[in-house]
Amino acid sequence: MRLRSFLSTHILLLSGLFCALILPLVSLSTDCAFAAASDKPSHRPKNNKTKGTPASLMPATVQNIRVFSTPARTRLVFDLDRHTKVIEHRPSSSNDILLSLPNATMSQSARSRLERGVVPAPFVITQDDARTITVALPTETIGRYKHFALENPPRLVVDVTPGITAPDAQSITNAAPAEPPAQPAMPQAKPYKTIVLDAGHGGKDPGARGLRGTEEKDITLKVALTLRDLLSKQPGVRVLMTRDQDVFVELEERAKFANSHEADLFVSIHVNSHPSRAVKGIEIYHFGQAKDQRALEVAARENGTPLNSTGVGWEYLVADLLTTKKIEESLELAWTTKESMVARMNGHYEVNDHGVKTAPFYVLRYTSMPSILAEIAYISNPSEETLLRKSTFVRDVAESLLNGVKSFLASGKPTAR
Repeated sequence: MRLRSFLSTHILLLSGLFCALILPLVSLSTDCAFAAASDKPSHRPKNNKTKGTPASLMPATVQNIRVFSTPARTRLVFDLDRHTKVIEHRPSSSNDILLSLPNATMSQSARSRLERGVVPAPFVITQDDARTITVALPTETIGRYKHFALENPPRLVVDVTPGITAPDAQSITNAAPAEPPAQPAMPQAKPYKTIVLDAGHGGKDPGARGLRGTEEKDITLKVALTLRDLLSKQPGVRVLMTRDQDVFVELEERAKFANSHEADLFVSIHVNSHPSRAVKGIEIYHFGQAKDQRALEVAARENGTPLNSTGVGWEYLVADLLTTKKIEESLELAWTTKESMVARMNGHYEVNDHGVKTAPFYVLRYTSMPSILAEIAYISNPSEETLLRKSTFVRDVAESLLNGVKSFLASGKPTAR
C-alpha cells in the first residue's frame, strides 16, 4: 500500500510538472498560428467600398487634339486612349456651353498643341482640375454645334457651324517654339506643295488577285492616274508619280523618289485581300507598330517580306524627333483621308470602315514626309472586285482621296521636313 501510494503521489507530481511545461508551449504555438493566419490574405470576400476595376478608375487620356476647318464647318477631334462620358451644361453666369470630360487628362503632346495655339476660337479648352477637361463654346460666336463619339480608335468629335478660320500656321510657329526642330529650320522657298502618288505593285508584281482575275497593280494605277489628274487642277500643287505605267519599281526606289523630289505628302494606293471573301471595306495605314496580327500580315504582303521579320526594329526608329513629327502628321493625314473617303463613298456604296491603323510598311518608313497607305477595297470580296472594275467607282475613290488631301492641306500643317 505504501508503495502504491508513493507511486501515485509521484505520478501526480510528474503530471503537474508536465502540464506546467507543455501548456505554455501549446498556447504560444496557438498564438503564432493565429498571427500567421492574420498575415495571410483572406479568401473571404471583402466589403470593398471602391466600385469598379482599377482600370476603370484610371482617367482617360486625350492623346492628341486636332482641328479641321472649312467655311461650312469646324471640327474639333480628341484622340482618346479610351472613351469617357461627356457632360453638357450651361452655367447661368455666362452664355457659354460647357462640355466636360470627367476623369480625363491631357497628354504632354495635347497640352503642347494647346500652348502653341493650334485650337482656334471659339473653342476654349481647359484642364479645370487634375481629372476634368472642359470645352467652352460661346453661343454668341457659333451657330449650331453637336458632339459625338467615334470608335476604332476612340475619339470625341465636336462640330460647330459655320466654320471658323484656323490660326495662321506661321504665326503659331513664331509665337511658341515649344517643340524645337531636330535641325535648323530652312525658310520655305517653294510656292507649291509636291505630292507623290504611289501606285502599288506593277510589272512582274501583280499584287493581290480577285476571283475574276482582276489584278491589284492595274487598279492602283487607274486610281493613281485619276487622282493625279484631279490634284493637278488644284492651285499650288505639283503631282509626281512613282510609276505611271505597268512597270515594276522597287519599294526602296519609291521612297528615294519621294525624298529626292522633296515631296510634302506621299500617298500610296493599294487594294486589300483577305482569306475570308466576306470581308470588305476600306482602311488607311500610317507607319508604326502593327497593333494586331492582321495589320502585320497586310504589311508583310505589301512589303514582300516574311511575317516574322516585318515588324523588327520599328521601336528604334520612332525615337527620332523628325520621325516622330512625321508620324504625328501622317496620323492626321490618315484620319482626314479616311473620314473623307467614308463621307464621299457612303452615299453611293455600302462602305465598311475598318479605321486608321499602323503597320511597318517599307515605303512609309523610309519616306521623310507625312505618308499614308490607302487600302481602298478588298479585291478578294466578289462584290468589291466587281466595283473595282468600274470606272465610276475608280473615279469616286480618287475624288474621295482628293478631298482628304485637300482637307489636310487646308489645315495649314507644316511638313515634317
